[in-house]
Amino acid sequence: MIKLLEGAGIFAYPLGLCSVLAIFILVERALALRQSRVIPKAMVDAFISGNLADLEADTRTVGGRILDFYRNARPDPEGLKAFAQLEVNRMERGMFILDIVVGAAPLIGLLGTVTGLVQSFSNFSAETGMPDPGAFIQGVALALTTTILGLTVAIPALVGNAYLSRRVESLAASLNVGVERLIDLTERKQFQEKKL
Repeated sequence: MIKLLEGAGIFAYPLGLCSVLAIFILVERALALRQSRVIPKAMVDAFISGNLADLEADTRTVGGRILDFYRNARPDPEGLKAFAQLEVNRMERGMFILDIVVGAAPLIGLLGTVTGLVQSFSNFSAETGMPDPGAFIQGVALALTTTILGLTVAIPALVGNAYLSRRVESLAASLNVGVERLIDLTERKQFQEKKL
């Protein structure tokens, strides 16, 4: 691995930065998007049963913040949906960095490949008409290692980004069901108040 990094030359630094950013975002979002941190099972059950009176609004969870907003602000349906969308957007925080890494890492690797090939074929000896063997080997090593490193960073970032995006969509669907349930309960309550 050390030889691979040495062979990448200056391109090892931006690829290393991409790797660190991808790992940080993947781990941080995986922890933040746990079911217990977004919409705990007890909250899902309470939304399904419609028994929200005893449910505590834990503001450490996304569902809890939505429930707290619903209870304290008494928003109209559109306001509640807008707040829920804001919370879903917060769940996607930092994921754009994964998109950048997925795009940038292979391009950095490609830039290293082109740079290595230029190095390989630019050092021709005037006497023999052949490239300098040391410079040729170093250029090919740069070309190959930057390609390998660029793809090694981009592929896991792509897979992780796809997983996290799907996770956000799934959790957002659960939250939307909860929001619709809150809207339904509000409308029923208003209808009953008008009847009396």
